[in-house]
Order: sequence, then structure tokens, then C-alpha cells
Amino acid sequence: MNKSELAGVVAERADLSKAQAADAVDAVIDAVTSTLKDGGEVRLVGFGTFAVSRRKATKGRNPATGAEIDIPASNQAKFKPGKGLKDTINGR
Repeated sequence: MNKSELAGVVAERADLSKAQAADAVDAVIDAVTSTLKDGGEVRLVGFGTFAVSRRKATKGRNPATGAEIDIPASNQAKFKPGKGLKDTINGR
């Protein structure tokens, strides 16, 4: 499912126009993104938690040349599914 299809499902289930649903989906994505950018986390009870994880700088190798390269430290978005989501996926 892509963002447009998600907006279509939201429009149908929430009795909104597709444009309103697309705006709502965009607003949710923007809210999660800005919260993670500021170092926070987003907890959606029963669904899961979005959080930021810091990756340390490491050394790697270029597979084509074998030359050693520096991989800089970075922040990664992580998602941990909640119990409700896990149970639904596993048919419980």
C-alpha cells in the first residue's frame, strides 16, 4: 500500500473526501517526522513506537576495491511494533 492508497482507505473509513484524508495522512507523517527530528519518540498504544537510534561511526570496506572507508555516525528511525499489532498480524 502506498500513501495514496492509504489516504483512500482513510477517506472511506473516516467518511472524508480523498483530499481531506490525504491532508490528514500528510499531517500525521509530518508530526512523526518532526518529533523524531527533534529527538523524541511517538508512541501509538497498541500499534507501536517510532524512535531515533544513534549509530556510531565505523570503518567499512568498498566491496569493489577493498579500500577501507569511514562510515560516519548517523541517526536512524526505528519502529517497534506494539502488542496489539503483533497479535493482529499473528492471528491472535
